[in-house]
Parts: sequence; structure tokens; C-alpha cells
Amino acid sequence: MVYKALTIAGSDSGGGAGIQADLKTFQELDVFGMSAITAITAQNTLGVQGVYPVPLEAVIEQMASIQADLQPDALKTGMLFSSELIEAVALNVKNYQWGNLVVDPVMIAKGGAKLLQEEAIRSLRESLIPLATVITPNIPEAEVLTERTIDTIDQRKQAARMLHKLGATYVVIKGGHGKEEELVDLLFDGESFLELTSKRIPTKNTHGTGCTFAAAITAQLAKGHSVESAVRVAKQFIHAAIEADLKIGSGHGPTNHWAYKKAGMTV
Repeated sequence: MVYKALTIAGSDSGGGAGIQADLKTFQELDVFGMSAITAITAQNTLGVQGVYPVPLEAVIEQMASIQADLQPDALKTGMLFSSELIEAVALNVKNYQWGNLVVDPVMIAKGGAKLLQEEAIRSLRESLIPLATVITPNIPEAEVLTERTIDTIDQRKQAARMLHKLGATYVVIKGGHGKEEELVDLLFDGESFLELTSKRIPTKNTHGTGCTFAAAITAQLAKGHSVESAVRVAKQFIHAAIEADLKIGSGHGPTNHWAYKKAGMTV
């Protein structure tokens, strides 16, 4: 059986994040990847030089084409830049009865600037997160969604509870921005917490890590794995991708999407 995964996100001309990172990750984890592109960006490892939104009707039509012929076994969202787009995606996910939705709430740029306006953040909270099987914010994104400062593991747990109350079945708060000596990713299922730890890797080449992590979860869910198993594989996948970084470009370089398989890991 061929399992299929859909990514609804922006295109990264530099190839390290967005649609490109998602499709590479799906391929490496033996899942057929499909896409609905929300925006075209001109970017490289030095930054984003331009963002060109795809018309809303074009995004809706891409989703309709996939539903008509290639229904996904799982899907993820990435860069959804407007309230109208978020509402349209949420409506289609409900109407098409698409399950195994992974929401990567892309809202904070590497430099700390907000990528979503307040109205769009509200739509994310009220329309899309309630449909999510898994939501995967980093700490700054979790702070925006919960309107709370998050400095400690306990505060991370409080934020996870709040995000679960918004409707997400599982919450993963990524620990890359944490202050702990080890990197701690926190998984919450509504009842219990699981702390997944790994060593921190000193590198500036982390472009696309959030996209790749969420895409790996999506691929595993598409194949029928449990959320906990999918998150564990995604953590291994992104750790390998960062550890064996490609060292290309003059800025924040991309991760190595083929490192997981090259290391002999299987799923």
C-alpha cells in the first residue's frame, strides 16, 4: 500500500524549509508527498527576500483536486499567512473529513518578528487548532498562542494544558529555545506528559527544523503509527538531520534530510 501525506504550506526557493522540506521528509520516510502551496517565497540561507501569496481560490482549488483523486492519509499545515486562508483550510479539512492533521503554527520568524497578525492568530486558535491531531509549536510560538511567558518546564506544561483545551488532541512543545542543558521536547496527551530529551548540537544550520519535524510526524501518522511513536521517530529524524548538517550557504543553512536513512535508521 502506498501511504499519502499532504502539506499545505509556503514554498522555500532555498529548499531548506516549507514545502520543499516537507516533501523531502515524506520521501525519506517512504510516504508519497503532495502539496497545496500557500505562498511563494524568494529566500536563501541569508533570509527572506520576498513573499508572494498565492490567491486564496488557488489554494482552495489545489485542496479540491487532491480530495477528488488522492485523499491523504495525513496532512500538515505550515505557513498560513492570513485569517481568510486559515478559515478556508479549516473548513476544507472538516468538509473533506481529513484526519491525522498536524498543525505547525508558523508565526515567528528566525529573527523574532511575528508572521501572523492578531486576527490570523485568533483564527488559528479558534478554527484550526481544534481540528489538530497534533500541534507542534516551539516555545516562542506557544507563548504567542497562550499569551504567557514560558521560561521553565512547569510553564511549558501549563502552556501544553492550555493548548490542549483549545482542542488539539496532542500537544508537542519543542525545546530548542529552552534554557536547559539538554534539549527537552514535551508531549502532552491531555492526561500525562512525556519528556523526550536529546543533546544540544552547536550549529547555526537549523533552517527548516520545525517544518521537517512536523512533516516527519505527519509521515508516520500516514502509515498508521501512534502519535507517541511518530513523535519519537520525528525527533530521531531531525536530530540526525541537524547533526549531519550540509554546511551549505552563507547564513543559517538547511538540515540534512537524508541523514536519517544514511545512518541506517528504519521505520
